[in-house]
Amino acid sequence: MTEARPGPLAGYVAIVTGASSGIGAAVASELARRGASVALAARRADRLECLADAIRSAGGTAFAVPSDMRQVGDIDHLVDRVKDHWGHIDILVNAAGQGWRHLYAREDPDEIAGGMMLNLVGPMLLTRAVLPGMLAQRRGTILNVASVAGQIAVAPIYSATKFGLRGFSLALRRELAGTGVQVTAVSPGYIRTDLTARMRAVPMPGPERLARRMADLVSHPRRELVYPRIYGLAIWLERLFPWAVDLGTRPHGRRNAATR
Repeated sequence: MTEARPGPLAGYVAIVTGASSGIGAAVASELARRGASVALAARRADRLECLADAIRSAGGTAFAVPSDMRQVGDIDHLVDRVKDHWGHIDILVNAAGQGWRHLYAREDPDEIAGGMMLNLVGPMLLTRAVLPGMLAQRRGTILNVASVAGQIAVAPIYSATKFGLRGFSLALRRELAGTGVQVTAVSPGYIRTDLTARMRAVPMPGPERLARRMADLVSHPRRELVYPRIYGLAIWLERLFPWAVDLGTRPHGRRNAATR
């Protein structure tokens, strides 16, 4: 039986990847605050345990499952642990990801392959692992954290993974129409996280605001969430005037174009 404190998501079980920091940690905390039981997944076990302790101290329910989303065995182990512990899974948040700091011609091939697995293939495999149970219970929410860089190409590898994750999310949403399982592509712009820690000139909201908007999607699903909303204008400009965006994003040796 699922343990959860009273709240709008009481009785729900969530898996959140990338939960050791940034958007993942903020979403996990917000879901727990609303009553969900949360499984925390990431590679940094010490940070996961600290977050699990903080959630439990605040009256929530959580446990840590150290996992590497680049390893298929870890993905299967994560799902098995949650099912053994709570019996079902209602919410999946694929928030694990990495950016790139080098020009493409200088990138290590192993780093490219590992990043593709972490940002794109891992979320797809984890979604596949939880989907049969969600379909059987006719209830589920899948939130895939893509990026504005999945609509405005700014960094070859990063944008490739985020275009892919966004396309996967939108197509899966259509495939699952009428099943009770909802899929949302979450496309953040610059958010204050470890990935943007070196960026000083761009104003960035904290991940907590985005986490509240993402938690709302469980009861009020939608196709896509772009946050902050101002990035909707940039996306509109990219579609209508791509040549102008070409000029505005000309790299001139820039080393970090990741937006999450």
